[in-house]
Amino acid sequence: MSAKGVLNFRDTDPELENGPVAAEKLISGSPQQQTENVYTSKSERFFSGYWSSTKGKWHVDYADEEEFCHLLEGEVELVDADGRASRFKAGDRFTISAGFKGTWETIKDCRKLYVIALMG
Repeated sequence: MSAKGVLNFRDTDPELENGPVAAEKLISGSPQQQTENVYTSKSERFFSGYWSSTKGKWHVDYADEEEFCHLLEGEVELVDADGRASRFKAGDRFTISAGFKGTWETIKDCRKLYVIALMG
């Protein structure tokens, strides 16, 4: 049993959401995504869990959210609206700030641990 207010991910059985990247965001490939949201705060403004994707590239817009990612498997590249790229591989940790617009490309099938905070 965990301490009150502490969630051990091993003690959860999250629902899985599976599906393709939305057609209006898709640039290339036919990536399939899976989300295992382990925790949602009472305010519904803070989330954590696991996400995975097969190869592909799509548009992203972090208008009102910030995200911490720990890439557990695979390789990804994020490119901002000015064309500057950041590439990450398994074991890397990174954050995406509110206001980031650009592309996400899954180069090698990936899985990440995420923590998302909605802003505003």
